[in-house]
Amino acid sequence: MSDTVIRVENLGKKYILGHQRQERYTALRDVMANGARSLGRKLLKPVGKKVSDPVVEEFWALKDVSFEIKRGDRVGIIGRNGAGKSTLLKILSRITEPTQGRISIKGRVASLLEVGTGFHPELTGRENIYLNGAILGMSKAEIKKKFDEIVDFAVVERFLDTPVKRYSSGMYVRLAFAVAAHLEPEILVVDEVLAVGDAQFQKKCLGKMQDVAEQGRTVFFVSHNMQAISTLTQRCLMLSKGQCVYQGATEGGIAVYLSEGCNEEMIYTDVPSSVEPRITRVELHTSEPSNTQIHGELMEVKFEISTPIPINGAALSFQVYDSLQQPVLHILILDSELPMCREPGVFHLVCRIPKLRIYIGRYYLKVHFAERATGKKIQTLDNLCPFEVVAYGKYRDGYWSPNTAKYVEEAEWEASKVWK
Repeated sequence: MSDTVIRVENLGKKYILGHQRQERYTALRDVMANGARSLGRKLLKPVGKKVSDPVVEEFWALKDVSFEIKRGDRVGIIGRNGAGKSTLLKILSRITEPTQGRISIKGRVASLLEVGTGFHPELTGRENIYLNGAILGMSKAEIKKKFDEIVDFAVVERFLDTPVKRYSSGMYVRLAFAVAAHLEPEILVVDEVLAVGDAQFQKKCLGKMQDVAEQGRTVFFVSHNMQAISTLTQRCLMLSKGQCVYQGATEGGIAVYLSEGCNEEMIYTDVPSSVEPRITRVELHTSEPSNTQIHGELMEVKFEISTPIPINGAALSFQVYDSLQQPVLHILILDSELPMCREPGVFHLVCRIPKLRIYIGRYYLKVHFAERATGKKIQTLDNLCPFEVVAYGKYRDGYWSPNTAKYVEEAEWEASKVWK
């Protein structure tokens, strides 16, 4: 028997968009004039002539998406706003019909797509628990068995007999997630709605989704929080403009997702200002071509600063960020250590890291420029010079593998045998 619980083949979803021909602001007199002209055109139109169609456009929210999901997989779906993530989840949840392609699902699906989905506002929390359970195909006895767990998890005991239309958005989400996760669906689909809850509840939800996955059930999770995606999922799909541009290990998908917002050039440039200091060039030199840095080899970062005024105590620093947007390295130089920008002009600085010992993975730079005497932050540049750290020829079984570390330090070992 196959372990595939979801199979999607050439899935597509098309919408027809209507556009107004007139984009500018329209006053009441314009509406009246346009109406009169339209009526006149209709009266003067020859009999039998077809009236021109309004301006319409075909928009494919999804196009030719194909993938397979196995039982027990924890799958993240990532992508920028408008990539098609929510459309895909609605199709998987049988809320929306696809325009083309095939989708087959084995098992019961519980979905949490947006605040209030699946709840009747006039019913109480208690009644909605039983209603949602019935929709999922649960018997009354099965729902009753899980009822106390759901209420405890959602922390809504005091408001259980209050119509949910009076709930706050946080209470809504807590109860909706508790119902979806505790009624034992084979497939749990969760959209970005967890962002509504507080940090403690989000952590609680992630733990529950982890438990669901460990019980052999399948979890689909959409989020812009890459740390949550990394923690919860083992595989991910990345959507871009309605198409699936990546399928595979979560770490690789996150790297692709974050690189979309990066300047892929190894050189950042800007024009000088006649008014204020400005970083006019940042240049990264990796040990290998194509943004590749070998672990333990030399890496250089070069800067050019143009200033029309003297700076009292200049400070320049840069951070190296990983694919989860976490800083892993910070290097700072002060005017007191290396005189710079004490008078107007153009200044060049070079930072050499003789042996870069950051762990394998994808990284980028964030640069800060400030005047320490006044505490003024002059400039911050983000998402610069993305690069990849690799470990060619240094493979050790069980050592160079994703998410093992952020940094590898040089160390000396000693072993001795004590004879008894």
